Amino acid sequence: MNQDATKNVATGAPQKGAQTSDDLDAMLAAARPGGQAAAAPAAHAPGGAAQRCGLIAIVGKPNVGKSTLLNALVGQKISITSRKAQTTRHRITGIRTVGASQFVFVDTPGFQTKHSTALNKSLNKTVMGAISDVDLILFVVEAGSFTLADAKVLSLFKPGIPTLLIANKLDTVHRRAEIAPWLRDMQERHPFTEFVPMSAKSRGDIERLYGICEKYLPEQPWWYAEDELTDRSEKFLASETVREKLFRFTGDELPYTSTVIIDKFDEEKSKQHKRLVRIAATIVVERDGHKAMVIGDKGERLKRIGTEARQELEKLLDAKVFLELWVKVRSGWADDEARVRSFGYE
Repeated sequence: MNQDATKNVATGAPQKGAQTSDDLDAMLAAARPGGQAAAAPAAHAPGGAAQRCGLIAIVGKPNVGKSTLLNALVGQKISITSRKAQTTRHRITGIRTVGASQFVFVDTPGFQTKHSTALNKSLNKTVMGAISDVDLILFVVEAGSFTLADAKVLSLFKPGIPTLLIANKLDTVHRRAEIAPWLRDMQERHPFTEFVPMSAKSRGDIERLYGICEKYLPEQPWWYAEDELTDRSEKFLASETVREKLFRFTGDELPYTSTVIIDKFDEEKSKQHKRLVRIAATIVVERDGHKAMVIGDKGERLKRIGTEARQELEKLLDAKVFLELWVKVRSGWADDEARVRSFGYE
């Protein structure tokens, strides 16, 4: 990245039809107390730079693009995405090593403000745990928007932890002139360390975000090998992949309480394939009607879910995958604390 590109790190790359990054830089400067723009990050020291490593929590209400942001930062899909709210249910760690710095990102479930089921309490506990002991928080909101749900998440933050306001989906904002007053209003809500208007779909914005986050990482040895991308097991990734396809093919018809349990994950020797993995998974729903919905006419929907999940898993695991899916009804499981824990939720 050249010197001119690093000068406007907090602004995000200009989008098609948008104002230039200099215009956005002026907005940021105007929005900050005292008119100061965010400082540019220090460049890597030439040769033998001290290693940096730290924990960065990605936090926000459901469906603001947290998982999309994590996948973009890691450079590979490790957290499932869906238009359906409340898709992410676990603390998912994504790792990216750039130069001398290792970024350990934690994608969290969207904080649940509706329905106090055992599942939702578990999800909120995961969020609270993730933000209690990190080096940096990325608070993700939709650029130009701030709802009651956003405010409830913001109220959880403890003082003393640097927090960046990630104004995501900047590419969907048509009147950029409205961003500056919105940013000033956001600064009154919380003492954000920096503003970062951006789009998680922009490679340039992601590269700049590394530079912004880097200076908050402590100087210490890396926690993971340079090529590691996540601390989650392949079995976990298989469960999440099936669940993503489940939501994709059922849309809003199926309640978000449906889940996926891996019954078998075995790797076998094969003369024809570098790796061969056999997976058996159970899709758990709460009603007989939901079971019929997942299976579909003559089993066609379940077959499509299985085919797409298998194809994605073969790329993810770099293996030949045989996937077997079953559907079972477990009425009221999401409000049963013991069963919620038995299904792998904290």
